[in-house]
Amino acid sequence: MQRQVVLVVGMVLLVVGAQGAVRLIADHDDGGLLGWVPGGFWVRAACYALAVVAGVGLAARGAKARATDDR
Repeated sequence: MQRQVVLVVGMVLLVVGAQGAVRLIADHDDGGLLGWVPGGFWVRAACYALAVVAGVGLAARGAKARATDDR
């Protein structure tokens, strides 16, 4: 059960980060969820990129752990 939670949290972070980055690239003034973060475009873009990387890592870890449990 815990591994499924890690997988789902990773997928959510991946989707939110990717969607926020695309939104930020399309409209530099629309910060989305990170609109409150000071520092402007580059800081927000870095935060969204970090969310994507963390999401990929968590999703991969959850999927790998789940695959070993199924054996």
